[in-house]
Amino acid sequence: MEELLKALPILGAYLTALALPSPWREKIGVWEPLDGILLGTASAVGFTLVETLGQYVPAASLQAGSEVGLQVLIARILGLPAGHMAYSGYLGYFIGLAALKPRHATQILAVGYFSASALHAFWNTAGHSNNLFLVVVGVLSYAFLMAAILKARALSPTRSQNFATRFLGPK
Repeated sequence: MEELLKALPILGAYLTALALPSPWREKIGVWEPLDGILLGTASAVGFTLVETLGQYVPAASLQAGSEVGLQVLIARILGLPAGHMAYSGYLGYFIGLAALKPRHATQILAVGYFSASALHAFWNTAGHSNNLFLVVVGVLSYAFLMAAILKARALSPTRSQNFATRFLGPK
């Protein structure tokens, strides 16, 4: 359910843009996988801060003191790129791909949602079993996000205008 919650801002931006007139429609929304990845990772950062500061830090501070609460905060922030940001950015890729290819949107969204949820479930399971497995799942999740970014760059219909996808050699 966390993946669905973190996907709501992406879906909201997509649906909001559909209702807007041009040129706002083109400026706001999710029109390609890169848009979905960007909104997905931003949504994950917000989710993690709210979850950490609203649940984990207060609980740790009450049990063991404010120093432990700070340690929990630091550990959760450091794990963010290989955790929530990776799953949500990866799911955002699929939401953007569904916007780019609306005829196959149902299949694309199903694959994205279940694969991102599976990565998150592996992470949660690894946390209870073995720290080495936790590292493996974190690296795998981050690799999925990086693969999605590389594929999104290749698929981007605005690639020629995107400074990050062009090689600018010496002048």
